[in-house]
Amino acid sequence: MARTPTAEREPKDRRDKRDRASERERERDDEFVDKLVHINRVAKVVKGGRRFAFAALVVVGDSKGRVGFGTGKAREVPEAIRKATEQAKRQMIRVPLREGRTLHHDVNGHFGAGRVLLRSAPAGTGIIAGGPMRAIFETMGVQDVVAKCIGTANPYNMIKATFDALVNLESPRMVAAKRNKKVGEIVSRREAAAGAVGADAANDAASAE
Repeated sequence: MARTPTAEREPKDRRDKRDRASERERERDDEFVDKLVHINRVAKVVKGGRRFAFAALVVVGDSKGRVGFGTGKAREVPEAIRKATEQAKRQMIRVPLREGRTLHHDVNGHFGAGRVLLRSAPAGTGIIAGGPMRAIFETMGVQDVVAKCIGTANPYNMIKATFDALVNLESPRMVAAKRNKKVGEIVSRREAAAGAVGADAANDAASAE
């Protein structure tokens, strides 16, 4: 029996929609950078022996100020990483960056026994941070930052404490909107405060000599 034009066209339309959806998904995945932070192997003791499973901690970012983290558990490492990556993409946050390279101001963060201190840095400083925090800054697109972890070295707590600090970051535009002021007033005050701190440091160095 001959096919009708409608019957021939519908499968092709569905196929085109599927191809376009998969192409959009590939483009979205290409713009993200993911880093594996930690893999933990756990064992469940059963009657026949041990059953091993893996837990993955992954950080994902777009190198433009967006970053997220996720965890995944599975019997195989690749599947655990895939689950963690998908979760990280679903819960990404946007962090305001100064000049697209560093943080706007110093900030503290904590989660459980984890304490972190993040400080903005001048151009050329690089990423001075270790372990999980470095992965966050690299995927987020930060080029100059100084970070210190105080307390636990557990990667899960370090990641969550770092995200707690990043959520509390505010740009001059955000502060100006809260205070009903102009952005120029906020920036000028920040520069004046930075100049005063630099002058005090220079005076202390001179007196020490």
